[in-house]
Amino acid sequence: MRIIGGRIGGLRLNPPTNLPVRPTTDIAKEALFNILQNRLEFDGLHCLDLFAGTGNISFELASREVKQVDSIDLHFKCVQYITETAKKMKLEQIKAKKADVFKFISSCKNTYDLIFADPPYDIPKLPQLPKLIFDHNLLNHNGLLIVEHPSTRQMEEHPNFIETRKYGYSSFSFYTNPQ
Repeated sequence: MRIIGGRIGGLRLNPPTNLPVRPTTDIAKEALFNILQNRLEFDGLHCLDLFAGTGNISFELASREVKQVDSIDLHFKCVQYITETAKKMKLEQIKAKKADVFKFISSCKNTYDLIFADPPYDIPKLPQLPKLIFDHNLLNHNGLLIVEHPSTRQMEEHPNFIETRKYGYSSFSFYTNPQ
């Protein structure tokens, strides 16, 4: 796992092997950030990384100088790894929090310009994730929500859906908040 671009681009991360995660592959992450590079100005963005795992996406966003990244994961060891690594790399804009993502969504008072969610592929609530995020008004006007999911699962039903990009077994579905 490596940071692709930004201030610490090229840096290799070596998370513990015992973390309960399935990190986004470097190939898929590079394709995702190529898309984002053409759609967003990273500087000043408030971001939310749901099911953060190793912090792979959080570190990439922070390397590109976003203003803030809230990294949410249920597993203490994941949150601990993100916190310790962010401190070592002097990425002060990353704030890792241990929480059940669905409870976090329902109680969160913040809003974000970019939300990335990479849930376990087998969770039953996966198709409901975009609706929950929009119902709780977590995405700012013209904000972007990206949900990573298995390519075999269709995620186009929400009215704010824009497109899906497939990278082998994994896909990214994009949603926006035009309001």
